[in-house]
Amino acid sequence: MNRLPITDYRLPITDYGLRITDNVNIWENFRIALGGLVANKLRSLLTMLGIIIGVAAVITLVSVGRGVEGVVTAEFQGLGNNLLFIFPGQLNPDRQTARRAGGLGLTMNDVAALSDPLLAPELGKVVPEYGRSALVTRSGHETRTTITGTTVDYPEVRNFFPVAGNFFNEQDIAAGARVAVIGQTVYEKLFPDGDLPIGESIRINNVNFRIIGLLQEKGGSGFNDQDNLILVPISTAQTRLFPARRPDGKLRVDFIYAQLLDEKRQDTAIGQIELVLREQHNIAFDQQDDFTVLSQDELVSAFAQVTNVLTVFLGVIAGISLLVGGIGIMNIMLVSVTERTREIGLRKAVGARRRDIMWQFLVEAMVLALIGGVVGLLIGIVGTFIVSNLSASLQPVVDWTAVIGAISVSAIIGLAFGVYPAARAAQLNPIDALRYE
Repeated sequence: MNRLPITDYRLPITDYGLRITDNVNIWENFRIALGGLVANKLRSLLTMLGIIIGVAAVITLVSVGRGVEGVVTAEFQGLGNNLLFIFPGQLNPDRQTARRAGGLGLTMNDVAALSDPLLAPELGKVVPEYGRSALVTRSGHETRTTITGTTVDYPEVRNFFPVAGNFFNEQDIAAGARVAVIGQTVYEKLFPDGDLPIGESIRINNVNFRIIGLLQEKGGSGFNDQDNLILVPISTAQTRLFPARRPDGKLRVDFIYAQLLDEKRQDTAIGQIELVLREQHNIAFDQQDDFTVLSQDELVSAFAQVTNVLTVFLGVIAGISLLVGGIGIMNIMLVSVTERTREIGLRKAVGARRRDIMWQFLVEAMVLALIGGVVGLLIGIVGTFIVSNLSASLQPVVDWTAVIGAISVSAIIGLAFGVYPAARAAQLNPIDALRYE
């Protein structure tokens, strides 16, 4: 009987459409992972859902946070040119949070002292504000808005002028006249038919006022509509609407705008304001100020820090979904290891090493996370554009740092949560695996 010569044939072995070789490289593992995902489309989609939602939420919320920061910055920059803001109370040493401390606030006497060119030569116009929220009615229409008492220099300092009618004058302030200049939002609510408001009467806290001017549209956001206000002479606000006289006879104001004559001499102007107000408030040399002076840049920076913290907080909350997605990946990979026990045993029997098995399942987990991250990225960008179309003032800005971070985190999550299932698969005994039913 003739025997055929024995030849060492190295045959490729295929199981479930997967080619097993002695040296499985990353690209082969990538191909195997894609094949596994395609073979179980619904399960793969459900597994990626946590990553998709997490990445989309991070990108959308961070983008909205950046948009809020832009709105805040634009509003403060639109307050006027070369302004300093004087508030009652102090700031903590970190100059981020205000707290009331000492003193009785700001008064019209402070305004008069700061307006004196001999005491504060670096300042131009000095404008106070004093007001409260009030109910305003007219012919069956009503709205609740901010009533602000101020002086005749308000339009120039705030760069906020009437488009119809006139602003009140010094005679109106001296007489405590019941005249009002209304903003565009108030006009739309009280005059829905578009009638000319000049000369018409309105009631503020049941006190009759005559409209003498309509302000230009300033704009703003849902957080602070700058057109939702009514301006009245400060003397009228302090005596007829919201009594402001202190026990010492001085009239309170909420805060003060001080216009700089020369922006380059801002520090000198701040020093002059501090000297004048400390003298006005009888503050001893070893006592702290009972007021705060801020420039526009400092004010924008302070609010930017607040919005940054808010943005980070929203990002962290959204990032929890990524953690949940990672747990989902680990869960499905453990199920996959159990389902493919015989395949793992077969691969080991023909020479696959532990690291080959481990890489196969690691790459599969990372592919799940990366595909989920890319889909989440697309949904997040679409969500950002939807939010931008819903609000004319709030324009979210896609933060590409957040995009890169979210995709990187999703890949890291795939790697981290794939390690245990991959290690478990790599440690299977080939004989026991082949016997597994």
